[in-house]
Amino acid sequence: MLQALDAAAIRRWAAVSVQTLDAQREAIDGINVFPVPDGDTGSNLLGTMRAALEALLRAPVDERSEAGAALTVLAKGALAGARGNSGVIVSQMLRGLAESLRDVDQAGAHDLAKALVRAAELAAEAVAEPRAGTMLTVLTASAAGARRVRSGVLREVTTAAARAASEALALTPQQLDVLAEAGVVDAGGRGVVVLLESLVTVVNERDEPVVPYSTSQPSPLAAREAGSTEFGYEVMYLLDSTTDQKATGLRETLMTLGDCVSVVGDGDGLWTVHVHCNDVGAAIEAGVETGRPHRIMVARFADAEGAPSRFGRARVVVIPARGAGIAALFRTEGALVLEIGPNDEPDVWDLLNLITSTGASHVTVLPGDEGLIGIADEAATRAVAGGQDVIVIPCASPVQALAALAVHDPARRAGDDVVSMAEAAAATRRGELVVASEDAITWIGPCKAGDLLGFADGDVMRIEHGPVDASMIVRGAFAVVDRMLAAGGELVTALLGTDAPDGLADELEKHLRKEFPAVEFVAYRGGQRDTVVMLGVE
Repeated sequence: MLQALDAAAIRRWAAVSVQTLDAQREAIDGINVFPVPDGDTGSNLLGTMRAALEALLRAPVDERSEAGAALTVLAKGALAGARGNSGVIVSQMLRGLAESLRDVDQAGAHDLAKALVRAAELAAEAVAEPRAGTMLTVLTASAAGARRVRSGVLREVTTAAARAASEALALTPQQLDVLAEAGVVDAGGRGVVVLLESLVTVVNERDEPVVPYSTSQPSPLAAREAGSTEFGYEVMYLLDSTTDQKATGLRETLMTLGDCVSVVGDGDGLWTVHVHCNDVGAAIEAGVETGRPHRIMVARFADAEGAPSRFGRARVVVIPARGAGIAALFRTEGALVLEIGPNDEPDVWDLLNLITSTGASHVTVLPGDEGLIGIADEAATRAVAGGQDVIVIPCASPVQALAALAVHDPARRAGDDVVSMAEAAAATRRGELVVASEDAITWIGPCKAGDLLGFADGDVMRIEHGPVDASMIVRGAFAVVDRMLAAGGELVTALLGTDAPDGLADELEKHLRKEFPAVEFVAYRGGQRDTVVMLGVE
């Protein structure tokens, strides 16, 4: 079992939380009755944690190499992607953990107990009118349970926190009459138990996530997570370019317009705003007067009440890719592909249309090259605003997307699958040969238009002065692959462009058989026009 939480454990906790929330989503959606029946608390918690996990997977290595740094990235991702009241509260829970452990490389038992107290404090501050018997009560109880443990053993602290949360959850019907009348516990509180039991799973180094709280509760469905039925709209947006004082004023203004008001920040200038109201324009205008609102989302509760799910399948992989050959290769691997012509500009709306038309509740996007990551991010943001769970795994080359796709397993839980794909993409080194289109200065010297440039992981490592011929391309390919294999590797993948000479794949295979006999080799006709050959090493 773990004796302390390091960055790897934090990533595992986020992934297990997503897995378990995914498994528990429908059950949690079906039991929220405070103060009116609700149908999306589980979905909101899952969407928030998926946004947090995606932010952590996308963060530079130096921002997620320590426990405190990883938690900071996780909290910022949760805040930016927070959905509903429960999502906002979870983002503040994570922010509290991050603040307390900011300078900690590895969090021990006492560190975690102290951090849970701060997490409960910030979560409570996120709600304008906190009530007993909600997820705040459960979170506070978990912190108290952890603080009562005098042991320095991490497992004992996490187990005590989870047990205290479960006990507090069981008591929520005694604190809210509406829960007692319906025979259910608080849905948000159940989500807190899921997160803490997931942490216990990680600390005990178990493979399968815990199913924390079984119930045969009735499942009243509606579309309002909390708040009075007097208000017909939910308004959420991110806010920046403001101050703490102005944010406090915004909260007071929104409380005059509706209920379920949250105005919470990440401590670094970004705020999430949430309110249930009738005057949507006034809620947004108040944000404009306070700072710069963006990613504005408005939902009308009446539109969702009783509506059947619009998702016909669970998960798909979508890939925007350049080149007919590369697109065909991805299709044979089971992905849905947005093929971008060699002279076409990528269009975010085309990608968004493909994502939404899949009919899948969860979509993983693997952009086929570095220039497509931006449109993938924007399309994903818009799809998430529309209710889909979309995660973009950054791939700077098609070979990285191929590596991610190779480990994709639709039978695996979504969170585990995303982590495996992201790790496979990140572990794949990339190289390429390109004919320079203009004169330039590189790290290893000047080049002229028509020269052959060899790249390894984005850096120029070889210049062959033109004109380019077949023998030069073969030599360049040998040099690039030798440089990449110097750090080790088991598989080399080559994507041959339209300008690749005949026989290049055979020459590469002979070279590898001689110099690196244990390395496997596979080549495909990629058909790309801007690169002579792309190389990947796994």
